[in-house]
Amino acid sequence: MNLVFTNRFVHDLPGDPDLTNERRQVSGACYSFVAPTPVSSPQLLGFSPEAAALLDLTEEDCRSEAFLQVFSGNTVLPGMQPFAMRYGGHQFGSWAGQLGDGRAINLGEVINRQGQRWTLQLKGAGPTPYSRSADGLAVLRSSLREFLCSEAMYHLGIPTTRALSLIATGEQVLRDMFYDGHPRLEPGAIVCRLAPSFVRFGNFEIHTAHGETSLLQKLLDHTLAAGFPELSEKQERDRYLRWFGDVCRRTAELMVHWMRVGFVHGVMNTDNMSVLGLTIDYGPYGWLEAYDPLWTPNTTDAQGRRYCYGNQPRIALWNLVQLANAIYPLIGSAEALQETLGEYQRTFQTTWQQTLAAKFGLPSAKEEDFRLMERMLDLMRLHEIDMTIFFRRLAGVTGDDDDNQRFCSLFADALYHSIPASEQTALDDWLGAYRRRLNSYRLAPLQRRHQMNRTNPKYVFRNYLAQLAIEQVEQGNTALLTELLDVLRHPYDDQPDRSHLAARRPEWARNRAGCSMLSCSS
Repeated sequence: MNLVFTNRFVHDLPGDPDLTNERRQVSGACYSFVAPTPVSSPQLLGFSPEAAALLDLTEEDCRSEAFLQVFSGNTVLPGMQPFAMRYGGHQFGSWAGQLGDGRAINLGEVINRQGQRWTLQLKGAGPTPYSRSADGLAVLRSSLREFLCSEAMYHLGIPTTRALSLIATGEQVLRDMFYDGHPRLEPGAIVCRLAPSFVRFGNFEIHTAHGETSLLQKLLDHTLAAGFPELSEKQERDRYLRWFGDVCRRTAELMVHWMRVGFVHGVMNTDNMSVLGLTIDYGPYGWLEAYDPLWTPNTTDAQGRRYCYGNQPRIALWNLVQLANAIYPLIGSAEALQETLGEYQRTFQTTWQQTLAAKFGLPSAKEEDFRLMERMLDLMRLHEIDMTIFFRRLAGVTGDDDDNQRFCSLFADALYHSIPASEQTALDDWLGAYRRRLNSYRLAPLQRRHQMNRTNPKYVFRNYLAQLAIEQVEQGNTALLTELLDVLRHPYDDQPDRSHLAARRPEWARNRAGCSMLSCSS
């Protein structure tokens, strides 16, 4: 295993001079050096060959003892300079002050043979100066969910951090899963995740909040040079504005992807927003099953539903406003920042309209089409229709006048309950109007079906599947973990022998812990 470290973040930016690993408020620094905490009995539960290839690692490398020791945090390789980032953030709309990597430790940056730079980060590898009152550890259930979902999102074509490995620590971690005063011991685990950079909106917010304008500029210059080299030679104010516009566009495109597949992040705080437009920090996320714009997977969000599915585009814009406030000292013009923010709204509106039309298999974005699409979304919400299954079934509908199949028979496997006959007329009427619309466009059915099936996945990482995999791994069985990692590599393909993994959520999972809403406990 030959990894070459460069550690540009550490070399470009000032660190915390205090090398003690004690919880504290840090000032005048972008990070603190800290080593992972060794674990007693690490065991490799899974790894992603695709993520490993980004580091030029082979399957043999990943199954080696050296790999196990490094990515469990037991061994620090030559060239590594482990550190935890300092950042702040707005949590549920309120400024939370210093946050930072409380249970994530960056091992360093690696350049692969293609010249790509990847930061390696262990999540759950022990306390850091930013852990506050927590222990810096992670449990198996949250680690498995992050490992599988990171790779599932990548194969869906959604910008995301990557997951290299999932390793059990052999140790027990005390967690109060339901925040009800009944903590219990759970098996611990560590995920190694990868990204070109883990810089977040909150990295900039903390410096502005503390009046550290010089550090703010150094961080932004580093970010441009490392991730946006085409902007690094521009005039100062212009390049900062152009960078912000790029972040706005990337964030808008990310929101469209989330909405397209029914993904709900659950904790869209500004410290969980990547400046690269990546999905980052997989906590109490979930996938829409029965279509409901107000659904949130986060128990902490159940009252206000700030981060529900339908709110995600609006919250992303709110978060971008906070980033604009953070870089204002370097721009000096609220008008220029406000104008640049328009990039988000323009990008999201245009891209989402095109994407929604593609989901329905319609070639245009005419007003009549959008009325038809919005009507179906209302009916899906009203009748508890599975989003993922509905759109896959819709691809098989044609404009053939001889097709007399009624809605409830055609979409039976997408229904979570039987629909009374008196309420079926509206669904049948919609299906008839949809068929007429297809017929008016004279679309080739096979080509349309292929295009729809490239937009609408058959397989998503449903929470009940995650819970089943967690329970099996806790019993020492990794078969479902391995199968899910494999099937989610091809989410748009039919995979007939694995259709059971595309089924709607079973009734037993409707209100079961871990299968619907989740807490932030990890």
